[in-house]
Amino acid sequence: MRERRISLRTRIFFSMIVLTIFSLFLILIASYIQYENQSDDYNLRRLVRKETQVKDHLNYLMRRDSSFHQIEARKEISQSDFSSIATIHKVEFALYTLAGEPLFFSYVDGIQGHRLAASILIELFASKRQRIGQLNEAERGKFQSSYSVLKDDLGQPYVILYFPYFEDISFSTTELNTFLTRVFQISLLMMVITFAFAFLLAGFITRPIESLRKKIDQTGLLKGNERISLNNASKEIDSLVNSYNSMLDALELSAEKLARSEREQAWQEMAKQVAHEIKNPLTPMRLTIQSFQQRFDPTDENSLEKLNDFSKILIEQIDTMSKVASTFSDFATLPEPKIIEEDIVEITRLATEIFESSNIKFIAPSKSLYWPIDRTQWIRVLTNLIQNAIQSVPQGREPKIEVCITQEQHQLEIQIIDNGTGISSEDIHRVFEPKFTTKTGGMGLGLAIVKNIIDSFNGTIEFTSSMKKGTTFSIKLTYPSHDV
Repeated sequence: MRERRISLRTRIFFSMIVLTIFSLFLILIASYIQYENQSDDYNLRRLVRKETQVKDHLNYLMRRDSSFHQIEARKEISQSDFSSIATIHKVEFALYTLAGEPLFFSYVDGIQGHRLAASILIELFASKRQRIGQLNEAERGKFQSSYSVLKDDLGQPYVILYFPYFEDISFSTTELNTFLTRVFQISLLMMVITFAFAFLLAGFITRPIESLRKKIDQTGLLKGNERISLNNASKEIDSLVNSYNSMLDALELSAEKLARSEREQAWQEMAKQVAHEIKNPLTPMRLTIQSFQQRFDPTDENSLEKLNDFSKILIEQIDTMSKVASTFSDFATLPEPKIIEEDIVEITRLATEIFESSNIKFIAPSKSLYWPIDRTQWIRVLTNLIQNAIQSVPQGREPKIEVCITQEQHQLEIQIIDNGTGISSEDIHRVFEPKFTTKTGGMGLGLAIVKNIIDSFNGTIEFTSSMKKGTTFSIKLTYPSHDV
């Protein structure tokens, strides 16, 4: 069973589609990662900006009131100032003393009223900028926060600022969804364009290859092969075309050599056959003449009768050689058929009457039927086939030959049926070959000539055979105009 292979055009098409889908997938992933990074950077900058605004406001209050740095002593008085900062800047924050005690909370949380952990204080004061950031997790979700030590104009620390920053997740999610939706729409449009482009490109790439394949399929040793000429072909395709055209040149040269060799061989075989057939009667002629010379006595009273017998023998042998020469001449140069409408029923009936009529049964659909044939050559066909049919019947069996004509629309079929010995399976494929014969006499050219004549009529000849039962030759002729 032949393995089914995927065409190059399909491979190119699907390769481009897979490559496009993979590229779009990478673009989506890269866009998502880039968007997340930009979102994190934006939120981090926003945290620093908001934190700086709160620090600047607190420093402003401290510069405005010289006693503000004593924030622990003025805790109750400063609550309103702290609340106004949260309101103005729309942020949440908390203040702790340097010891980590809570001073102010602008929001209600579970950690409100708790002092700072010692680990945070140690890390905060140990940092170079005295500021640390953290990623926290609460009921509201994950959020970033920072701890900063605020200093007065003299550089003295006076309070710790805790600044939590909650991202606006809804806005971020909406913006991300909008972005991904647009990317998906663009990707879908690119997919449609890619499908069309891949289809056209695959066809453009494989069209020259397909043309080359068709030409190669039509290439044959005995055919009139055409060279390929492709415009705007790629370097590789052009190389293939040049190789194909070079192959055609070599093929034509080989075909010419083969044809010349076959013709020479055919004429050699023909010459051998003619020489053999002519040589056969020459030997008995020579022996007859030598014997006649030795035995001939002019004084013999029967000398005239002997001379007549001798002449008769020589004439028969000469006729045999003449028949051999004529047969080979007919086979080598079959005359062009002169096709005219003739009464094929009448001609066939006359051809059968040449033989002993009691052994041949002729059947026709009507008394006359006009058909375009060559009268002389048609008689020759029937004579050969009927004579072969009679000779195929073994001794001791009465010959029964049937010649049947049947007509069906624009086609005519003529069958010659015999009750002979049949044709063996070994000889079936050699029946129409020149020189093939199963008879002790003859040259084996009769059926070859018959086939040539039928071919000149644009007809066909076939046969079926059954050993020891007989053979049926069937000739089919088609009316040229399909109008009988």
